Amino acid sequence: MNVERTRELLVNMGPQHPSTHGVLRLMIKLDGEQVTWCEPDIGYLHRCFEKLSEQKTYPQVIPYTDRTDYLAAMLNEQCYVEAVEKLFGDAIQVPERAQYIRVMMAELQRITSHLLALGSMAMDLGATTPFLYCWRDREKLYSLFERITGGRMLYNYFRIGGVRNDLPEGIIGTPQDGEDKSDKTIWGFINYFDSYVYPEWDALVTGNRIFQYRTKGIGVLTPEQAIAYSASGAVLRGSGVKWDLRKNLPYAVYDRLEFDIPVGSNGDCFDRWWVRQEEMKQSSRIVKQCLEWLAENPGPVMAKVPRVLKPPKGEVYHRIEGARGEVACYVVSDGGPNPYKVKWRSPAFTHLQLMPLLVPGHKIADIIAILGSIDVVLGEVDR
Repeated sequence: MNVERTRELLVNMGPQHPSTHGVLRLMIKLDGEQVTWCEPDIGYLHRCFEKLSEQKTYPQVIPYTDRTDYLAAMLNEQCYVEAVEKLFGDAIQVPERAQYIRVMMAELQRITSHLLALGSMAMDLGATTPFLYCWRDREKLYSLFERITGGRMLYNYFRIGGVRNDLPEGIIGTPQDGEDKSDKTIWGFINYFDSYVYPEWDALVTGNRIFQYRTKGIGVLTPEQAIAYSASGAVLRGSGVKWDLRKNLPYAVYDRLEFDIPVGSNGDCFDRWWVRQEEMKQSSRIVKQCLEWLAENPGPVMAKVPRVLKPPKGEVYHRIEGARGEVACYVVSDGGPNPYKVKWRSPAFTHLQLMPLLVPGHKIADIIAILGSIDVVLGEVDR
């Protein structure tokens, strides 16, 4: 009796696929339903950010940083402006109020980014309701962002030396603000988040047995592998490595604030999900402390800077804890008004190299869970 030998099937997932979170192409080989090989193919969204930065003045680069990780735009702005401020050394002293505003806006932006990361991953696995909830809650924050910065998604709000403008009158609100003011004051949103949003996610998805079955034990990344592959953010902390630049190498005013660093224990898709959920809770703690300080400490929000910015010759590497992990910027100055060189370190680009490691041995449906747990944004991958 002749038995036909099983032959592997090469399949393209993407680049136009709803669960690849952008124009990502995954080449996979299947033995039946089991994946034996996976390789990501990128470059479909290239926008020449690093080369464009060399043709622009230092302030003109800021809007381009928004468009790398466009789901966490203000975190990118923070990384770039702090890098340029390092080039100037003591010549630019960022006002304390601007530092607190930056941190508060960065943490609110982290919440919006994590909400979409969790909502899209849940929808990828078949749960539509969490995705609708994430849009509902993000829109409340976007309304606040629009009042503060003038933009809902891309902001150009941080400035070399501070921020563009102070907080509008009344937008801080009071600690007593409730759900009815969640899209009108920052206190209103934070109280709404603590009372409704976080418990809702925990009960609806995290505690759901079907979701746990789809994510626990899937895409396990050991601590040693996470470190060897330069993982960061929730991907690294999901594997149990307690490393967060806000704590380990503090920048801005993070060393004055109290918050915890959640870590997972198994390094699977579920732990990466859980870490993001808990990070939103810690961001809420940070925002509350910033609100209390800002309410009691008025002052300037911009340093005195020259009309034409020309940093002294030199180079600097600055990194921050972005929504997806370590975002870093390398800037070289030749003394002119334009950067001589800008190099961007994207955590999503780094994490995509984990796919060939995590996917083989799983079913084709598990690819969706693994990719969702990594949380890539192709805008910063193809920068």
